[in-house]
Amino acid sequence: MTVDAAPVSVVVPCFRCTATLERAVASVAAQTLRPAQLVLVDDGSGDATLALLHSIRARYVDWVKVVALPVNIGAAGARNAGWQVATQTYIAFLDSDDAWHPRKIEIQLAYMQAHPDVALCGHLCRQLTPDASEEPWWSVGAVNEAQTVTLSNLLLRHAFVTPSVMVKRNIAMRFAEGVRHMEDHRLWLDVVGAPLLTVKLMAELVAVYKPVYGVTGLSADMWGMEKAELANYRYFHGVGKISYSLMCLLQAYSLLKYVRRVAIVHVLRRV
Repeated sequence: MTVDAAPVSVVVPCFRCTATLERAVASVAAQTLRPAQLVLVDDGSGDATLALLHSIRARYVDWVKVVALPVNIGAAGARNAGWQVATQTYIAFLDSDDAWHPRKIEIQLAYMQAHPDVALCGHLCRQLTPDASEEPWWSVGAVNEAQTVTLSNLLLRHAFVTPSVMVKRNIAMRFAEGVRHMEDHRLWLDVVGAPLLTVKLMAELVAVYKPVYGVTGLSADMWGMEKAELANYRYFHGVGKISYSLMCLLQAYSLLKYVRRVAIVHVLRRV
């Protein structure tokens, strides 16, 4: 750790990600304020992924820590495994197929340090296609503008993507082990419902190289994601945070959104 290193551990879950991981790691290494630790978690890939992780570690020596899980347990468990070995005050999450704006850590950490009551901070993202060749970096926008994320916000919509999130390492909540879809949404609900202060910066600081729904990876399993969202509402009712009637209304609203998404994806695939 250098004098100017940011007190941030970056956790990247990796599952058969040899085609995209170098881009993700390069975006972390290129930060204007480089995080003190990068944790790469091989989620039981069973291919060349673990070898690539060790190759990256050899390149960066003391900066990178590799965690090798013997079997695939999903992104939630992989992120928790990285969280467990993280050493820094803050944790930032990045997916192996996405990339950060060079100023992401600089801007987000400055906000969290200036507002120590904030437990979790997300921000805007820019969506690109997997084969996007254009330079993804842009004017980031309103770096000092933030919106408080309320429970109502989270219950009605997803406030931000996981690769935008920075969180205090010592909070008690973790990703739900064994949950393969919408595990991030459940964690955000737990944090806001605690209640711990959560905000969203109005700056685009991550490039997401896939649409949120309906194309590749877990997001391709649209019904699986929908069932997970419905389960999140049942979970939140079960822990006494929302009433039964509100749970039913939220599930009905979610199903309507699901039908709309399916229709849109169907139309796009026909074009």
